[in-house]
Amino acid sequence: MSSDVLLSVKDISILSEDRQCNIVDTISFDVMEGSIHSIIGPNGAGKSTLGYAIMGVYHPCSGKIFFKGKDITDLSITERAKRGITLAWQTPARFDGLSVYDYIGVGVKDKNLIEQRVGEALEIVNLDPDIYLKRKVDANLSGGERKRIELASVIAMRPKLVILDEAEAGMDLIVLESFMDIFNKIKELGMTILLITHREDIGMVSDNSTLIWDGKVLANGPFRDIMVLYCQKAGLKKICSRTLFNQFDECIDKIIEEDTRENKI
Repeated sequence: MSSDVLLSVKDISILSEDRQCNIVDTISFDVMEGSIHSIIGPNGAGKSTLGYAIMGVYHPCSGKIFFKGKDITDLSITERAKRGITLAWQTPARFDGLSVYDYIGVGVKDKNLIEQRVGEALEIVNLDPDIYLKRKVDANLSGGERKRIELASVIAMRPKLVILDEAEAGMDLIVLESFMDIFNKIKELGMTILLITHREDIGMVSDNSTLIWDGKVLANGPFRDIMVLYCQKAGLKKICSRTLFNQFDECIDKIIEEDTRENKI
């Protein structure tokens, strides 16, 4: 295993609750330290299930998960968190009565750094600390504000691996570019991101990507190459015009070439 590999998922399979089928089936991929790695695929492909398994919410029926070269397959959520793995849930938690300051600061290990970390984290997610520090994490916050505060809480922790499950869910298209800038800032702070998404425009921020379909890995590799396969498999060739802006002709050529082959993915 390369010393640059932070997370390694080896042949992971997870059974459905009735144990009648595999939600994910023998999935393998590596996440390089300091990178943004996206898990892409249509809704229902098993992406979120995989993210929860890496966090320890679900336990695989077969396969192994390695973090920094150590087998963490049987570790609890708490033990994984102590090693530096954090999951930002698709639907942020809401704690009525808890201040934004306390919510973000609770995960900061060095209590002497709480004020600094909370302020920095809010600024990174483009929320003014002077306005938000004393606000409550409750129904008075918009969905977009709650998403940003959830991300700020993750940033303040400084984990080694951040799992972002559909971080863009419920967000206005106008602010998506802002979110991608936030992901890059997280990366610049030395954190590695595993980004779970079905949106090709969000995935553009990725260094590498894994395409999942019906619980199986179709391909691993650079994001742009993986998107070509996603376009073809999903029958959504117009995606390329939005995703591979300056390589649109090349993208379409690749898809046409693939369409003429006998053995399609």
